Amino acid sequence: MIKFRTIRTVAGLGILVAGISVLLAGSAFAHCDSTNGPVIPEAKTALEKGDVTQILKWVKKGNEAEIRAAFAKAVAVRATGPEAKELADQYFLETLVRLHRAGEGAPYTGIKDEPVEPIVAIADQALTEGSADEMIKKINSHMAEAIKEKFRKVTEAKKKKDENVAAGREFVEAYVTYMHYVEGIHTAIVSASAHHAEAGEGSAVHQH
Repeated sequence: MIKFRTIRTVAGLGILVAGISVLLAGSAFAHCDSTNGPVIPEAKTALEKGDVTQILKWVKKGNEAEIRAAFAKAVAVRATGPEAKELADQYFLETLVRLHRAGEGAPYTGIKDEPVEPIVAIADQALTEGSADEMIKKINSHMAEAIKEKFRKVTEAKKKKDENVAAGREFVEAYVTYMHYVEGIHTAIVSASAHHAEAGEGSAVHQH
């Protein structure tokens, strides 16, 4: 029974992710390795200033020495000429993104010159504006439409479910999709709330 519920939960979360992917309109991991993401522009500014400090935050502490060494080499080489500058910058950017991705547990697949996913752009814009209201409104709107569409399909299929086996199977498929989607949303919300509560309790204990 527990195994079955676990499978249902995983399936529900999978369907939830699939639904949200419509809004993402691209890979959820093509952000920090993109020229339009936050990492590369900051790295370019750091190279121009000759100060690595502002980009150390993008790598884990264990990789700091490697980044400092790569930065020092890049700064020295880029001063020798335009062509050397371009190569040195590319070398450092690739090193930085590779180590940042490794810190996230993600593979390095190169630097991409692609638009940032819509949901990521919305999230970054929310930070710039200092308010999450518009982002929440857009995500809620998308989620509501997705639920309504799945509800509509299962309701229509339910009317014909007893006509024949094929119609019955169509209903079951629509029913499972609808239920798993809603369950996935609920599970994600409850899990996030529980994690937040545990983090708060951990902080309180640590303070003692």
